[in-house]
Amino acid sequence: GAGRREIGHGKLAWRAIKAVLPTQEEFPYVIRLVSEITESNGSSSMATVCGSSLALMDAGVPIKRPVAGIAMGLILEGARFSVLSDILGDEDHLGDMDFKVAGTKEGVTSLQMDIKVAGITEEIMKVALAQAKDGRMHILGEMAKAIDTSRAELGEFAPRIETMQIAKDKIRDVIGSGGKVIREIVEKTGAKVDINDDGLIKIASSDKAKIEAAYKWIHSIVAEPEVGEIYKGKVVKTMDFGAFVNFFGARDGLVHISQLSSQRAEKTTDVVKEGDEVYVKLLGFDDRGKVRLSMKVVDQQTGKEIPQAEKPRKGDEE
Repeated sequence: GAGRREIGHGKLAWRAIKAVLPTQEEFPYVIRLVSEITESNGSSSMATVCGSSLALMDAGVPIKRPVAGIAMGLILEGARFSVLSDILGDEDHLGDMDFKVAGTKEGVTSLQMDIKVAGITEEIMKVALAQAKDGRMHILGEMAKAIDTSRAELGEFAPRIETMQIAKDKIRDVIGSGGKVIREIVEKTGAKVDINDDGLIKIASSDKAKIEAAYKWIHSIVAEPEVGEIYKGKVVKTMDFGAFVNFFGARDGLVHISQLSSQRAEKTTDVVKEGDEVYVKLLGFDDRGKVRLSMKVVDQQTGKEIPQAEKPRKGDEE
């Protein structure tokens, strides 16, 4: 198992990286970083900081900025001293200080100091910090030659998680009676869906397309249709007075027979049949909250609104 040294070095590297990690909302993943040192004649913890920063960016984890670290040493002889940069094993063993400094271009994120003397002066500390900053800037510059910012996308085989926040009163709509709706979403999209009591939904899959399918499905359930917008729908039932169209997830609305076509229709079935895909414009809601739709103001080939379309006359839908 890990010894005291490995645990201590791990905590130091963790503190260095923690400051630049994204929030849970920005990146809803558990992150596991493994740094395996195969050979070392310097600071393995500072090497871990640099390597971890590069690995996180390469993996697509959106860290705020790159982090680098360097170990500083000290040779003290009476009033004379010399601060060493990036000390080797012998310089650590024979020297008077091991001062590890990690951070970004903006500042320090973690520090650790071991000294073998009674103490150090303010002057020594100033020199050590300034020299460490110069070293850190140089290392960050070298790292930037490989990668200087997080990749926009996660790796192809990395598990992906998308989050969305919905109103608490919409949770039951997404779950459905006895979990019917949520099970259907999972079965048909292939994505895993987890809903918290506060309305936070997590959608997970290694396939981005599956996540998008589940996201759109849930969005169609919880979103509200907007008056004046055009939607694609399907005719689910025809009646003498018009056709019912499913156009917004589970939302249905009525296209009155007078709104089916710019030409007068004697029968609803002269214009549409059950199963037909149509474009509809949301005109509004009646006194009972029922949705009123129109097909005749929309070009059924392009889905675009017809310019100067005839407005429905008052009383058409009575």
